[in-house]
Amino acid sequence: MIEWLYWLQLGVAILAGFIAVGFAFAKKTPNDYTLGSIVLLGALLLIQIIVTIVQPALGNNPTGSLLEFWMYLVTAFVMVVAGALWALVERSIMSNVMLGLLAGSIAVMLVRMDVIWFVNSA
Repeated sequence: MIEWLYWLQLGVAILAGFIAVGFAFAKKTPNDYTLGSIVLLGALLLIQIIVTIVQPALGNNPTGSLLEFWMYLVTAFVMVVAGALWALVERSIMSNVMLGLLAGSIAVMLVRMDVIWFVNSA
């Protein structure tokens, strides 16, 4: 895991959550801003998957369980894809609420992935 990529993902996740919840409070349905921020988060998670494949070969190994890290990463990516598809199918205000909660959940998962990669002792 690359630390600047982690901070970028975390910032996008938090911003995406606030954007989605803000549009929900404004009683707006999912639009380019809410779905676009979630799709950007998904693209960053896809980049993280590629980085996670390459980094151990370059000597950047996690201090915690690599299996646990992969489970968080794959689950986060699947959640983003499923949430974006749901928001496309059900165009309601509650979809924006769901996207906000999804982005918050991804932010928490990213913090846990950071702890697994950098903080845990082997």
